[in-house]
Amino acid sequence: MADERDLQEAVARFVRAFGLHQPDQTPCGQPVPVSEAHALGELARDGALRQSELAHRLKLEKSTTSRLVTQLISRGWAERIPAPGDGRGRLVRLTDQGALAASRLAEARAQRFSAVLDRVPEAERADVLRALTILTEAIDDP
Repeated sequence: MADERDLQEAVARFVRAFGLHQPDQTPCGQPVPVSEAHALGELARDGALRQSELAHRLKLEKSTTSRLVTQLISRGWAERIPAPGDGRGRLVRLTDQGALAASRLAEARAQRFSAVLDRVPEAERADVLRALTILTEAIDDP
């Protein structure tokens, strides 16, 4: 029967194997910090977000998200714009350069996940996805 040590070791092996321990490179090998890659993905999906919503989605503190957005802006990948109907509110959205970066990351991610999935026996793929879902839900449960 598996215990907490087995889970800890399995997760650590997964983190290393997938490259999640390399903060300045995505698991798909792109030279972009993982947090920036996740932010680009969220902004590409929804167009523009309040910084507080981006923080919520990324599960980051507001101050960390503020620094992250500043990094994206300094790279020319994002900009702050006025929020419609809210004189003081601001949204973060991708620039054309940011949308291109997000698109390249999405393509690299698709290639990496396709290669990984090809190495999982077809009969076990649903079980892998189910196990990841269960683990994620256990982590997310307060």
